[in-house]
Amino acid sequence: MERELSAGVNTAGTSVEPVLSVEGLTTRFRTSAGHVHAVNDVNFALRPGELLGVVGESGSGKSVTMMSCLKLLPMPPAEITDGRVMFGGRDLVSLSEDELRGVRGGEIGFIFQDPMTSLNPVFTVGFQLIEPLKLHMGLSGRAARKRAAELLALVGIPSPDARLDDYPHQFSGGMRQRVMIAIALACDPKVLFADEPTTALDVTVQAQIIELVKDLREKTGTAIVWVTHDLGVVAGIADRVAVMYGGQIVEMAEVDKLYDDPRHPYTRALLETLPSAELSAGRDERLRSIPGQAPNLRKALHACPFAPRCEHVHERCLSQNPPLFDVSPGQQSRCWLEVDEDADVSHQTGSAAA
Repeated sequence: MERELSAGVNTAGTSVEPVLSVEGLTTRFRTSAGHVHAVNDVNFALRPGELLGVVGESGSGKSVTMMSCLKLLPMPPAEITDGRVMFGGRDLVSLSEDELRGVRGGEIGFIFQDPMTSLNPVFTVGFQLIEPLKLHMGLSGRAARKRAAELLALVGIPSPDARLDDYPHQFSGGMRQRVMIAIALACDPKVLFADEPTTALDVTVQAQIIELVKDLREKTGTAIVWVTHDLGVVAGIADRVAVMYGGQIVEMAEVDKLYDDPRHPYTRALLETLPSAELSAGRDERLRSIPGQAPNLRKALHACPFAPRCEHVHERCLSQNPPLFDVSPGQQSRCWLEVDEDADVSHQTGSAAA
C-alpha cells in the first residue's frame, strides 16, 4: 500500500476523498433505568486504503460506534438520535433495512469478535461463503463455489475446495476467524470493519491473523477500521488512531505521532499501562493502572467524562465537555489543557474527519 494513499493524498499530491465519513454520530439505548448515551457526537473519515485503529477500554463505545454505522444494533432498544454516515453519496443512517442489505456484506464487510457465534453452526462454511456471492455479485452456483474456494485459499486455509463442505465446529478458532475474514472480503468491499477480531485467539494465532489482514490490505486496497483494546496491535498495523472514551473520540492522530507525543491525558494514561522494556528486564517497578472507573453513560455528557480520573482536572473540566482542538498538524485532542488564545476549535465534523 502506498504511504501517500494512507496519508490522504494521491501520487499527484492532491487530496483523496474519504470512502466513508461519519458526522456527529450519536447513539443511545433505552433501558428500564433510563437512557444510556453510548455514542456521543463521533466524527471521523476513512481514506481509501487506510487502516484506522479505534482503541479504548471496555465500554468506551468502540463497537457500538461501528455497529451503528451499519445499523446492526437492535432498534429498539438502540436508537441513532443524530448524525450521518456517508458512503458512496448515501447516508447509511437514513437507508431502509432492505437498502442496507445491499450494502452490508457487499460494499462494506464486517468481522465480528467471536467467529464461533458469528458463523451459523448448522450450515457448511461453503454455504455461508457462497450465499453472499450469489446475493451481491450474482454468481451462479458453480462460479460461486469456485470463488469461495479461492477466498479460503486467499486467507491461508489448506485444501480449500474440500473444506467448503465442513461445518464451523470442524475448524480451529484461528481457522474460523480466517473463514470470517474470507466472508467479509467475499464481495470485494470498499470498507471493512474489524471488531476486535483477535480477542478470543491465542497470541500466536493473533499474530497470524494480523499478518494476514496486513497482506490482504496490500492486495485488495480495502480501507479498514480495526477496533481493539490492544495498543500493541494498533502500533503495528494502523495509519491513524482514534482513541475513544465515554462514547466519544478524545484524540485522533497518525499512529507514530500518537505514540511519540500523546496529548490527551487519557491517551497518555493508556500508554503508561503498557509493559516497558525496564519492566521486562526485571527492574523493581510496578505496572501502572488508571485509577477510578469508566463514566456512567446513563448521564448525558455535560462535563469532561475523564475528569474524575484525570490528574490535571480543574474547575472547567467539571462543568464543560471540551470540543476537539487541533493541537498539531493531523492531531486533535478533546481537552481543555490545549486551550490558548490561538486554539483552533473543531467541534462538529471538524478536524477529526480530516
